[in-house]
Amino acid sequence: MSKVSGKVSDVMTRGVRTLTPEDSMLQAAQAMETLDVGVIPVCDGERLVGLVTDRDLVLRGMAQGYPADTTRLDGMITREVQCCHEDDSLDEVLHKMGDAAVRRLPVLDAEHRLVGMVTLGDVAARTSAAEHGRTGQALSDISQPTGPAHAGAPRTTGTTGGGAAEDPSQPLSA
Repeated sequence: MSKVSGKVSDVMTRGVRTLTPEDSMLQAAQAMETLDVGVIPVCDGERLVGLVTDRDLVLRGMAQGYPADTTRLDGMITREVQCCHEDDSLDEVLHKMGDAAVRRLPVLDAEHRLVGMVTLGDVAARTSAAEHGRTGQALSDISQPTGPAHAGAPRTTGTTGGGAAEDPSQPLSA
């Protein structure tokens, strides 16, 4: 399979909208609606502390009965996040996306500050037709069923599903 040439910095989106751990579920949902995205990086200053997805808001927030307008993101963000660097090769990043089964990665600079996001779509849209084989392989790897939701069993998180959930219900400070 052919390699994809270029660096992450060639295709990434810079200047992405971020949220803070103190922002509310409602603010995250409104930002996602405005931007037409399903994930937003959560930062403490310029340092990435996690990601919040539309799925996080639903499963870790709404399904647990937390009020969207006063529930902080801190307890519902995904903190263990795969990242890449702006000088990484696109081939490395596609491999990382496939291995982690994700379609997007936060991009960090040499000082580990968030500088953007790169998506599978970014790579596909900006690479040649000859290089699409590697992009397609990454998409195939990402799209493999991974859990009980595909085996007929319900897949839930938090206390509703019998698991433990952090308590993000601490009210926002005024």
